[in-house]
Amino acid sequence: MSEEKQRGIDWLDVLWLLFLLGLALVPPLREPHKQLTLLAIGVVQLLEGRLIARWPRYGPSGVVLVKILLATLLINHTGEIGINSSYYPIYYVPIVSAALHFGAWGTLLWTLLASAAYCSYLYPALQEYTLTAAGAAELAIRILFFFLAAMVVNRFTLESRRQTAQYQQVAEQLTKTNRELERAQAEARRSERLAALGHLSAGLAHEIRNPLGVIKGSAEMLHQKLEGSHPLASELAGYISSEVNRASALVTRFLDFARPLRTETRPQQVTMLLDQALNSVAGQWQGGRVAVQREYGSDLPLVPLDEKLCEQAFVNLVQNAYEAMDTEGGSLRVEVSTARANGRDGVEIRLRDSGPGVPAEMRDQIFNPFVTTKKTGVGLGLSIVSKIIDEHHGTIRLESADGNGASFVIFFPEREGTGK
Repeated sequence: MSEEKQRGIDWLDVLWLLFLLGLALVPPLREPHKQLTLLAIGVVQLLEGRLIARWPRYGPSGVVLVKILLATLLINHTGEIGINSSYYPIYYVPIVSAALHFGAWGTLLWTLLASAAYCSYLYPALQEYTLTAAGAAELAIRILFFFLAAMVVNRFTLESRRQTAQYQQVAEQLTKTNRELERAQAEARRSERLAALGHLSAGLAHEIRNPLGVIKGSAEMLHQKLEGSHPLASELAGYISSEVNRASALVTRFLDFARPLRTETRPQQVTMLLDQALNSVAGQWQGGRVAVQREYGSDLPLVPLDEKLCEQAFVNLVQNAYEAMDTEGGSLRVEVSTARANGRDGVEIRLRDSGPGVPAEMRDQIFNPFVTTKKTGVGLGLSIVSKIIDEHHGTIRLESADGNGASFVIFFPEREGTGK
């Protein structure tokens, strides 16, 4: 509810005021205590929402108690004998408030207190009059109607709350489903882009590789023939050869990205491949000290994996994490647990480093080809990782880590052949 609506006067409050104004205009008219009590009831009714919002723990009890006291005071000033006052229905005001703010037992207790307050006028009346059978029956009917009204309103309120909770739950579920659908659509679009760029890269790589071979062979022949007679020309030919080697390595990366993957999967523990990748990167790392924290769940299911391809993907991710922390070092947290995603059971892997993280403007494109946060690099590493995981019918995403660092979340389903 908006702040403006909370400060305004609801139309139900206007009806309450009209109802109390009507009571003020009926006899007894020249009873100031009656008019002041009705005014006080109106003020409490108008302030009820704000009082409860400000003191949610004690506000409802305080409001109902004040209304019972004011109703009891009104009864005292509207009849020669309080128990016979025609204004006894004023007790419905605190009873209905209790039914709106409390559960069944709370409503019964407050109704019992309101009934006791009303019956308190029975004692002074019995000092002068005798309670007849008809009078006792009338009093019992009034009290029973108090409880009947309380339980009807409370039942309606509880049912309304239950339906509201159901609607909220459905809305939350729809929101979650929409997020998963958007994520799945984004992954599908990414896979389509990767496939299209893969075909393009394959064609270009094949066209470039042949001229590179000719250039390299020619440079090596020049280097050999001119080595003694023209040292400078021989050195330049050596540069040509080394740069061709670099370009050839880049073409090989393009072909690795474009080449269709042939996965040979078998059920195995993903933690074993993770440990191999972690040990491999750590053994070759020459930068700052990196503390690796492993948190593997128990009873992890076997998932169908291609050992070579998955180890390649894990090495790429771990290597990126190490390089992100560079010479300063840091920590790498690896978590593996069972999970369920898009209606499939499987294993979830979280790799979280303490590096600088991925800039916000690049997070949506980080798995696209030629997108990289490194000063050197082509930007195909994460694209190849994404392609490998796609071939396993899994998913990978980048989460916003708390503070610094990047957090990659990978999901592998237990069974193959289930589409996204």
